[in-house]
Amino acid sequence: MTVLLSDERITRIPAIDSGEPLVDLFSRGISAEGRQFVRESVADKLAVADNFLPTGIRLHVVEGLRAIESQREIYEGYKAELKVLNPGISDDEAHVLASRFVSPVEVAPHVAGAAVDLTLIGEHGPFDLGTPIDATPEQSDGACFFAATNISREARTNRTLLADVLTSAGLVNYPTEWWHWSYGDRYWAFVEERDHAIYGPAKASEPINPHC
Repeated sequence: MTVLLSDERITRIPAIDSGEPLVDLFSRGISAEGRQFVRESVADKLAVADNFLPTGIRLHVVEGLRAIESQREIYEGYKAELKVLNPGISDDEAHVLASRFVSPVEVAPHVAGAAVDLTLIGEHGPFDLGTPIDATPEQSDGACFFAATNISREARTNRTLLADVLTSAGLVNYPTEWWHWSYGDRYWAFVEERDHAIYGPAKASEPINPHC
């Protein structure tokens, strides 16, 4: 059973920030939507994963660091949407449901510069990964889950390739979102059985691109 970001096994993991700086992915030669910032080790690992890919295929990062204010807005908006779709559910139940897709601010990997949302691209554009990035479980009938079976064989092959290179480079996936990979956050610490996360909330010295 998938362990969600709202689970106390995740929330109780402390974050002891290493002080590692943020870097611009463009400066590391990684394809990205505009200027995207992540922690230096995350960028290094993405560069390694990019090099693992076959000739003609590249990683493409849609979002890295996210402002805390944006994270809170996205989370509260999705939680409100779930309450409309599921009349009568409690606030706690909505909190758990929301965490399948949007991290609660207090444990969010994106605000730490520890996570990226990304896909694969080639000469003719993005590859088929089964759903658009940010397709909710409701919109995609659960096809956004990494292990979903209701996707094409091509999409499954591409997800496997994505996972092979990113896992080999040391990143971990949040299983409800095929596009979400991280290093150094609480979810990484849980998966890798570490006693603490190495990144807490971070702030870029330059403006970052808002993304939902």
